[in-house]
Amino acid sequence: MVVKEMERKVTKIGSSIGMTFPPDVLEHLNIAPGDHISIEKHSDGTVVLRKSEKIQRPTGLSADFFDVLQKTVAEYDETIKGLVDR
Repeated sequence: MVVKEMERKVTKIGSSIGMTFPPDVLEHLNIAPGDHISIEKHSDGTVVLRKSEKIQRPTGLSADFFDVLQKTVAEYDETIKGLVDR
């Protein structure tokens, strides 16, 4: 169901292509300036925009930090679980 239909102009922004969104649309999507968005292209031609749920790496962490953390937790899983009861 379409609640509100609007038209926007696609424009050149530097060497990129973009478009603007009215504030009420971004508020509806819970998106604010600086947020990352997820874009889904569907085979029926529809496009879905939503706020990205991916965790952004904080400044100062190396690119492989979460990979190393995941491997370490997996390697020491039993030891970590054992610490709960201490």
